[in-house]
Amino acid sequence: MEIALRALADEGRRTLLETLADGPATAGELAALLPISRPGVSRHLRVLREAGLVEFHREAQRRVYTLRAEPLAEIDGWLGRYRHLWEQRLDALHTEVARGKRGRRSAG
Repeated sequence: MEIALRALADEGRRTLLETLADGPATAGELAALLPISRPGVSRHLRVLREAGLVEFHREAQRRVYTLRAEPLAEIDGWLGRYRHLWEQRLDALHTEVARGKRGRRSAG
């Protein structure tokens, strides 16, 4: 999981993954998304492959990349242990916002 988290730390690689979440894409299509050289995009794709986040197959001369959900599910499971903390805080914030709105209505 640590290698996947490191791969996700880069904004460009997250952009590639977000695109692949919508479906397969060629290396050329992915390269068009980032303002870097094709070799730079290839390095990002290699990092994502080595982290197990993407895979590819060949169609003639093209590489078609697809997202692999398993590593993301593992990260989601790990984050689940902390999700309840955020949910509690967001619930408390919602309560305070609602109190503030009621207070403004009764004062006005």
